[in-house]
Amino acid sequence: MDTSYRPRAVSEIVSDLFLQTTTLVRKEVQLARAEMSENVTTVGRGLGMIVGGAVLLIPGLVILLQAAVSVLVEQYGMTTALSALIVGGVVLVLGLILLLIGVNRMKIETIMPNRTVHQIQRDASVANKQVSQDHEQRRAA
Repeated sequence: MDTSYRPRAVSEIVSDLFLQTTTLVRKEVQLARAEMSENVTTVGRGLGMIVGGAVLLIPGLVILLQAAVSVLVEQYGMTTALSALIVGGVVLVLGLILLLIGVNRMKIETIMPNRTVHQIQRDASVANKQVSQDHEQRRAA
């Protein structure tokens, strides 16, 4: 490979620029698709596990809540209605807290192709440096 500098025609430089830019954009789009597919698959698996866990947890939680109501009735002499309101209120507050945390974590940033965005920024930086170097070499020649 010849490492010496040889002047190139503007048409050759522009042709190379378009070819390299087209190749770069194509590869970046492929990378973005692959990363998005990977992220969507991960989110889909997570949602499947959430649904499966919820199906198994709901009956167990109902039985435990009924047991808590029974404990309040038997141990503290409360009425069934009052103990059900207390247990239901506590569960409602806990459920709302968990819901808010879950919604906060399901923001768009979790599926954003961060690696691709970072790579595009680096590619743009390299391209700017290359253009600047070519420009300086032409001015020096």
